[in-house]
Amino acid sequence: MNRNMRGLPYQCAAVLACVLASAGAMAGADNKANENVQDEDRVLIPAGPFVMGSDKQPNKDESTGVGTIKPWYLDEHPRHKLELNAYYLDRYEVTNARYQKFVAATGHTPPIIWGQNGYLLKPRLDELSQLDIEKLRRLASRSFRLDIDTRAMDKKSLLDAIAERLRYLDKEPVIDVNWQDAAAFCAWAGERLPSEAEWEKAARGTVGNEYPWGNEWVAGRSNSGEEMWNDGVAPVGSYATDKSAYGVFDMAGNVSEWVQDWYQPYPSTTYQSDAFGEKFKVLRGAAWGREGHYAMHQFQRGAYRFYLDPNSILEDVGFRCAKDAP
Repeated sequence: MNRNMRGLPYQCAAVLACVLASAGAMAGADNKANENVQDEDRVLIPAGPFVMGSDKQPNKDESTGVGTIKPWYLDEHPRHKLELNAYYLDRYEVTNARYQKFVAATGHTPPIIWGQNGYLLKPRLDELSQLDIEKLRRLASRSFRLDIDTRAMDKKSLLDAIAERLRYLDKEPVIDVNWQDAAAFCAWAGERLPSEAEWEKAARGTVGNEYPWGNEWVAGRSNSGEEMWNDGVAPVGSYATDKSAYGVFDMAGNVSEWVQDWYQPYPSTTYQSDAFGEKFKVLRGAAWGREGHYAMHQFQRGAYRFYLDPNSILEDVGFRCAKDAP
């Protein structure tokens, strides 16, 4: 999706941001990572073997291709053991708050959605008090999407409501980022995108669970279409039930996640696809919307693979970072 396709709301917020401060002033930081990610925000995945892929075959209904642009399961073949070195993986998907520090420090283009939900104005929240009450009311309703009657609210109440909304958005996963955006953030943070294998091991454990919590699908354990959140995405870690054996959250729902790899066949597979090659990057994990907003348990499986053009930006795609262990 082109970054300009949702341009009008973005432009309105961007114009206001420029009125409040120049882009350079909004940065106000050097280009080095200073987010101080705590150890408890990363999980050590120990070295050793794990089960990757599957030998599942589509049943009659799945063979019709309902809900997917590719055959079910076949690109997961064959089920195989793989050995990995130890590595760290972010416990949670990268949030708006973390990504905003990156944007401020480097001048990187912010996600389109920030111009639609008001998050673009977070660095100048204090200066919103300079606006007259009517402009502030319109901003609260149209840019920050506050679902409240602002007509009787005074300026302090409006500013408090906007600040509360921004604190909530802080905790949501960043979306509307392409593969290059994700890779750039991880590099800035002294990390990298996880490999497809690293992501799958963290999700499935050493024995190859179907889902992060085990082998049986249970509706409502992840943000994957059964429930509705106002923004689609939920604050990271909202589902204690969507946690892998290693303690990594939101691997079966919330947002699908970019990983390092090109979409390639597994070794020894007999499955062939025109999509294989250095054309598409792999995404792992299901999301609140997924493809066509289907809520299907097949998407939430730890072995499920999807792919997109690396320039794609979607409102149910984000990422997390990894790092080599010493």
